[in-house]
Amino acid sequence: MDKYYLEIKSLIENYEINHKVRALQDNSEKLLMNWHIGRLLIEAQGGTKRAKYGDNLIKKWSINLERMYGKSYSKRSLMFYRKLYEVFPIVSTAWTQLSYSYLKNLLFIKSENERTYYINQAILNSLSVRELRELIKSKAYERLSYADKENIKLINDNTSLTIEDMIKDPILIKTNKKINNLDEKVLHKYIINMLENKFLELGMGFTLAGHEYKIKENNHTFKIDLLFFNYELNAFVVVEVKTREALPKDIGQLDFYVYLVDKHLKKKNHNNTIGLLIVKKKDEYILEYTTNKDIFITTYNLKD
Repeated sequence: MDKYYLEIKSLIENYEINHKVRALQDNSEKLLMNWHIGRLLIEAQGGTKRAKYGDNLIKKWSINLERMYGKSYSKRSLMFYRKLYEVFPIVSTAWTQLSYSYLKNLLFIKSENERTYYINQAILNSLSVRELRELIKSKAYERLSYADKENIKLINDNTSLTIEDMIKDPILIKTNKKINNLDEKVLHKYIINMLENKFLELGMGFTLAGHEYKIKENNHTFKIDLLFFNYELNAFVVVEVKTREALPKDIGQLDFYVYLVDKHLKKKNHNNTIGLLIVKKKDEYILEYTTNKDIFITTYNLKD
């Protein structure tokens, strides 16, 4: 068993010496070192199934390691490194893009799909550690409506994103208690303004083409609540907002706006225009009524 201690000590010593002669810390090296420490601890304790019985071993080794190299190798830290290996037994180029500070927030999420979702969001949206914590606290994964929760894959350079990967249900809009007492037209405009910022904050390729975007057809002018172009999807995204429950006529209106954008704005190299209806409430009948595969419905929730 002592051979594992010596190997861990050697790993740390090599890292600490190299670290002192570098001006900047190489995060990937630090992360992978922690991962290897976790691997060695589990091997020393007789495998993953027996690892939880090896806390005395960690306590014993951490006394010397912390004294020689600092708090990064305390008993608590070593237990986190062991957990890191248990949760991520296979090294991935996706999660190694994040620092240990990020992954530490994911170690006690039991669902692999949920962890993967948050890793993807942190990478795609360049989230800070604080923003990742807030996303987890808001239960963003639980609010997914379109993405397949049972089959979320870690992103890589070959991953093709869809609108399902980007939109949650409900979309949380921060506000105050007074907003609910506003006139419906004022509330509608307020929500549109908030959603404009919300989509741009997603950071997954959304660029704003216009809000209350005017488009003409047969001497009539129509106004689209929000029109985006998404370069990840290579498609326009038409967003319509209703401050009530969804009705069949809303689908028809959105479908018509999608048609207008396809006719007047879409280029040959663009993918089909996507329509997104954001409502206060939806029901199964309306969902079944929506037969166009490029039309989606989600809800919003005003939150103090």
